[in-house]
Amino acid sequence: MNDLSDRPEGFQRVARALIDRGHPHAACWLEVPARTSQEAADALGVSVGQIAKSVIFRRKADDAAVLVITSGDRRVDERRVAAITGPLGRADADFVKDRTGFSIGGVSPLAHRQSPVTLIDRELFRFDRIWAAAGHPNGVFPLSPQQLVELTGAPVADVVQEPRP
Repeated sequence: MNDLSDRPEGFQRVARALIDRGHPHAACWLEVPARTSQEAADALGVSVGQIAKSVIFRRKADDAAVLVITSGDRRVDERRVAAITGPLGRADADFVKDRTGFSIGGVSPLAHRQSPVTLIDRELFRFDRIWAAAGHPNGVFPLSPQQLVELTGAPVADVVQEPRP
């Protein structure tokens, strides 16, 4: 493994988790930050749909983090998520950082400080290869949607708004 000591702690945590779980692809460091799905797609030269966007909500019943991972070209339908998880509230930047250990724009699907309730949207399965955040806006890693399911143990659900024609 490359020396990670000069990288931020969140990136290091994800890079180690990928190695520990036997993921075949290492976390990559981009020369430019990719805080949005479009920025990540531009930096990687892929379609915005191939970006595994992480959206965090706050579950009202117990203040748990709810992580929805979907394609960067889709919008999460909060009502569909709430039908599975229970009523949701907004998660501000402090809540996201506290629960996940990551800043908004770098929330990885794994290696969280506290395990979130996680859902993977079916729309990601349109692609053979997707890219997820690796704990920092400059960090990403490639995987397949099935590998995302295996790494997170999360169920696949339909939780996005219908695409507009």
